[in-house]
Amino acid sequence: MEENNIKCNSPKAWVLAARPKTLAGAAVPVMIGLAMAYRDIGNSYFEVVPAVLCVLFAFLMQIDANLINDYFDFVRGNDDETRLGPKRACAQGWITTKNMRIGILITTILACCVGLPLIIYGGLEMLLIGLLCVVFCFLYTTTLASLGLGDVLVLVFFGIVPVCTVYYIQSGNVTLDTFAVSLACGFVIDALLLINNYRDIDNDAKAGKKTLVVRVGAECGRYAYLLSGIIAVLIGAVFLFNGSIYAFLLPLLYLILHYITYKKMVRINKGEALNAVLGDTARNIFVYGVLVSIGILL
Repeated sequence: MEENNIKCNSPKAWVLAARPKTLAGAAVPVMIGLAMAYRDIGNSYFEVVPAVLCVLFAFLMQIDANLINDYFDFVRGNDDETRLGPKRACAQGWITTKNMRIGILITTILACCVGLPLIIYGGLEMLLIGLLCVVFCFLYTTTLASLGLGDVLVLVFFGIVPVCTVYYIQSGNVTLDTFAVSLACGFVIDALLLINNYRDIDNDAKAGKKTLVVRVGAECGRYAYLLSGIIAVLIGAVFLFNGSIYAFLLPLLYLILHYITYKKMVRINKGEALNAVLGDTARNIFVYGVLVSIGILL
């Protein structure tokens, strides 16, 4: 999408602020959770309405997190002329801070409205899970990312929570292999955070933002990126014990893409050019989700 001559607070500005490319990270855990549930309970018991609500809730929470990140990084001065990542709406003047606050409020309310009916299907515990999602959506940017806990949050809120919750809503329980694949999903999606933090290691260090990559250094950060994909595929070996061999074998294709992207990351090493690796990583995450889901259903 063309990013020049964008009118302040225009629809195009809001689309860019929502960061549509990041929605793959929100879709994949839900996709995998639904595939696991469909495999285990069958077509007769699978409910379409809560499945759609889970997808919408995940998308809205992802957009909400993006808007929150855009706003707080700008007001704290993190998005300045030294930024290497994709352009941000507040920093570029595409959206005013006042309107961004309103946008965050509206998106948060919409997410809550979409998630509230899930109580009907999953019980009152859905209220607690939804509340935790909203709270940590704010805490990630405002506090926890600067403490190096962002990777833990990704494992929990892009892995364990969405996959297991979606499965629980459909089936009423959580199985060991569902928990295992939720962890694998978290590791795959964490690669996106790792490449972001690897690109921004110098700026984050100057700003006192102690991400995992800042703490362990650039070289270990590269290895962490590579291991995130390897660990995810190894965890998938749990499928070999219940006969879902394709759910283990198909993600090996993802691992090839992940390794190629890792080599590209090593070759580029520094600077704004690493944004290309960011795009490849988002693609890889989506490919992983599709391959695992197909493997599960087969």
